[in-house]
Amino acid sequence: MLRLPWFEYRAPRTVAEAAKILAGEGPAAMAVAGGTDLLPNMKRRHQAPKVLVSLRGIPELKALNGSFGAAVTLNEIVRYEKTPTALRQAAAQVATPQIRNMGTLGGNLCLDTRCNYYNQTYEWRKAIDFCLKKDGKTCWVATASKRCVAVSSTDTAPALIALNAKVTLVSSRGEREIPVENLYKNDGIEYLTRAPDEILTEVRAPAGWKSTYWKLRRRGSFDFPILGVAVALKFEKDVISDARMALGAVASRPFLVEKAGEFLKGKTLSDEVIAHAAELAANRAKPMDNTDMDLYWRKEVTDDFAGYALRELRGDDMSAVRMRIARQLV
Repeated sequence: MLRLPWFEYRAPRTVAEAAKILAGEGPAAMAVAGGTDLLPNMKRRHQAPKVLVSLRGIPELKALNGSFGAAVTLNEIVRYEKTPTALRQAAAQVATPQIRNMGTLGGNLCLDTRCNYYNQTYEWRKAIDFCLKKDGKTCWVATASKRCVAVSSTDTAPALIALNAKVTLVSSRGEREIPVENLYKNDGIEYLTRAPDEILTEVRAPAGWKSTYWKLRRRGSFDFPILGVAVALKFEKDVISDARMALGAVASRPFLVEKAGEFLKGKTLSDEVIAHAAELAANRAKPMDNTDMDLYWRKEVTDDFAGYALRELRGDDMSAVRMRIARQLV
């Protein structure tokens, strides 16, 4: 049985109090909400904070009033009537209902990067002399690399990037708001621009987008993404006035496919336009051999998934394809 290391537990009642604790404890402290990622990581000794600062008892982080509090659970996101379609679909495909009852939007956005050589027990990792991401000196995926290439595995981030959403970060030093895409760095270790003493408190997604999210995983449920494609469009009649496409799980960060978005503007969703935009998305996908399934196939299938998303937004009936891939209609 894997056991948690010893830690102190703090339960502040306000964001200001939580920020003060994080600032005072320094690197020894970590914030926790649902704990569905952090606690298993602690059992495997990926992280071993001396102090856990719970965010679950802070009412303002559970707000659903057009914006989304960071401690709102994934199932609450799914049920909320004003949730944009892409975000609802992304949240609905995270793990299992039980985990979605605990896991939070902020936690999924800040999800640790993953790798076949990292997400193992301490003893397993010790047997290979650890890896670059934790305790070692070698990236076993790319042995010549000086950078960890662990992959981003958040579902909600690509959806929110496509929706042009912003997040609010609060610390004892003040408050700042940044676009969701600016929350991430292309580094498997230092994958967030959020400082350790900052708390992600709120997510704001502007209205007016028609959006969708498609996820590839080996199993129909309870699996991390090995590809995520999110697309959001605005229309003037049948002509696209604005377009954003984002990819997840094919790099150490989720990212915007800017060329595809620019190409789609001013066009109608003909088969030819969809095919070229999907090709632009596939060109940006750079999966590594650090997760499930063949990396070359994962790159090729990006073309298909981007096409599925655009055809769905055109109005095509994609329910049979979605049921085959996702094992659910979302």
